[in-house]
Amino acid sequence: MRIIRYLKGNEKQLAAVTNENEAADLPFSDFMSLIAKAREDNKTVFDIVKQIVGESEKLPLENLQLTTPIDAPEVWASGVTYKKSREARNYEATQGKLDRETFYDKVYDAVRPEIFFKSTSARTVGPDDPVYLRSDSNWQIPEPELGLVIDKDGKVLGYTAGNDMSCRDIEGENPLYLPQAKVWKNSCSIGPAIVLAETVSDPYEFQIICRIYRDEELVFYGDAQVSQLKRTLDELVQYLVLDNQIFDGTVLLTGTCVVPPNEFTLAENDRIEIEIPGIGILNNPVVQSQQVGQAAKG
Repeated sequence: MRIIRYLKGNEKQLAAVTNENEAADLPFSDFMSLIAKAREDNKTVFDIVKQIVGESEKLPLENLQLTTPIDAPEVWASGVTYKKSREARNYEATQGKLDRETFYDKVYDAVRPEIFFKSTSARTVGPDDPVYLRSDSNWQIPEPELGLVIDKDGKVLGYTAGNDMSCRDIEGENPLYLPQAKVWKNSCSIGPAIVLAETVSDPYEFQIICRIYRDEELVFYGDAQVSQLKRTLDELVQYLVLDNQIFDGTVLLTGTCVVPPNEFTLAENDRIEIEIPGIGILNNPVVQSQQVGQAAKG
């Protein structure tokens, strides 16, 4: 069962998507209100939604203007959780020489995973919204990832798709620059839907697909399976909530295993599609930030 939000006049409307790609409005202001109702009634979220959908008018999904499926108070992300990510980070850190072990090798093999802060609701965009290119970077890529929607106790409520935009040159220059390589306006997108956790038998079976279009021609395609993760999803959540205050509706991105070629960088007017079958396609056009100053020029 997929949960979406769309613009209904000037308001955001929560809805469920049927197997026929029709949307049925849900009488809740947001995703966490739906969760709260299920807990109050001691029912599964699926049962609550199924009953409402059976009694509701249906709308064609393609006619709706989707927004982020949840206003995530915080988005966190995991790094170096796939072998491909380790290889890409090592390439950056050694300027392509790959002639030594780096701290990324240590993180990949360590007990403790890399968890970092990525975004807030104000910085996070949804389907068809633009993602921005950082003005002081010349090597930028999308990072397609499975996102976990969790509550304040770390329980996984659902799954979504996410784009952890990344500046490979900034991170490669110095690992202490990670926040600047990861966090800026419109540098994170999530959506187009949340799949209820109780309806997913095995999240490791999710496939993650990334397509990048330039002048509407496909210039990159890559795909991976969540089963290629070095760590478990539970492990990542446990380290996020350990001695930390997490808020209902937080999203944890779980790392990427789809990386464009080293010579590739995003350009203005590119278009990114991140697809997780069963969740949907997260589409975002690419826009160059206009805040280019002397510091950015170097």
